Amino acid sequence: MFISLVRTIILYITIIAAVRIMGKRQISQLQTSELVVTMLISDLAVIPMQNSGQPLLSGVIPIFVLISLEVFLSFIMLKSGKIRRVICGKPVVIIQNGRIIQDTMRELRMSIEDLFEQLRQKDAFALQDVAYAIVETNGTLSVIKKADVDYLRPLDMGIQPQDNGLEVVVVSDGRISTGSLQLCGKDSAWVEKTLKKEKTALKEVFILTANSTGQYTLIRKQDNKRKGVAS
Repeated sequence: MFISLVRTIILYITIIAAVRIMGKRQISQLQTSELVVTMLISDLAVIPMQNSGQPLLSGVIPIFVLISLEVFLSFIMLKSGKIRRVICGKPVVIIQNGRIIQDTMRELRMSIEDLFEQLRQKDAFALQDVAYAIVETNGTLSVIKKADVDYLRPLDMGIQPQDNGLEVVVVSDGRISTGSLQLCGKDSAWVEKTLKKEKTALKEVFILTANSTGQYTLIRKQDNKRKGVAS
């Protein structure tokens, strides 16, 4: 039992490392080669996990071989557009100027129901509102609406909204995040100054968020929420 537990933990850590090496993608965003490698890794890990008599390396080595091949192939695809098109294919226009290209739908084996389902997921509820729809290499649908039905932007009204930058969590449960402080252009001294202004100790902070303009939101562990601006 103990050996099975140890083997499972090792394989679990191995798979996490493998996925981290492959990069951050959701399942729906995986390219063909990445999806194949992901499926093979899961199958390879199950064999030594269930069979204690199977050498552990018989699962670990193939996993890292597959990851190495995937990383190498990804590097090659970055350098060669032709190889990328062979492996991943290319984006395909399925609606052009509001007209469905039926031949393309047949080639993709996409039904009308599938097309309209994906259009609705992109907030396009009427076919006449769509200017272009493109099936990306990972199978997702990108939709460009016609200009007269698209969302009104502040720029269209001659309004220049203020850009407050990215809001990030700089303190979480009493711990300062140095990386988040760098993202919003702040430092530990700014945190100390802000907490001193709010008369709050670091250990009392549940969440402190901030953006590049100095706006912040402070939530204490007692759920007392305060908002303000610090220079």
